[in-house]
Amino acid sequence: MKICDFSKSNIQFPVAIVVSRFNEMITKALCDGAITRLKEFGFHDDQITVVWVPGAVEIPLITKKLAQTKKYEAIITLGAVIQGDTRHFDYVCKQVSDGCAAIALNYDIPVIFGVLTTDNLEQAQERIGGKHGHKGKEAAETAVEMVSLLREITHP
Repeated sequence: MKICDFSKSNIQFPVAIVVSRFNEMITKALCDGAITRLKEFGFHDDQITVVWVPGAVEIPLITKKLAQTKKYEAIITLGAVIQGDTRHFDYVCKQVSDGCAAIALNYDIPVIFGVLTTDNLEQAQERIGGKHGHKGKEAAETAVEMVSLLREITHP
């Protein structure tokens, strides 16, 4: 049995991060955490492309366009959709998650879903370094692990 531990992976590759400006107090922290973690893995600035979009709904289109360029081995998507008084939350969450999943499967690229979908601001804050960890850092870790796994599968 072969067990792979990518927690201390030493691979670097071109990665894009698509970040929603909506709820920027949260999304900037997610982005900063992802970049910090990538740099801890040894990534350089020229390997990381950050693209800001107006809101979460815009994430899939830009992610698709980035995937089409074939410049990146992974795309990290970051956003914060916080429940409001209407059902708009449900539509946004579904649209973004379905869009990101389709891009990953259609373009054979890891699309890491780091979009928070929380009931309130406090829950979002707990996910940028609070009691639920840092989802931006976790998204970066997932990107590295997925690229490592794909390389292992396609080039054993």
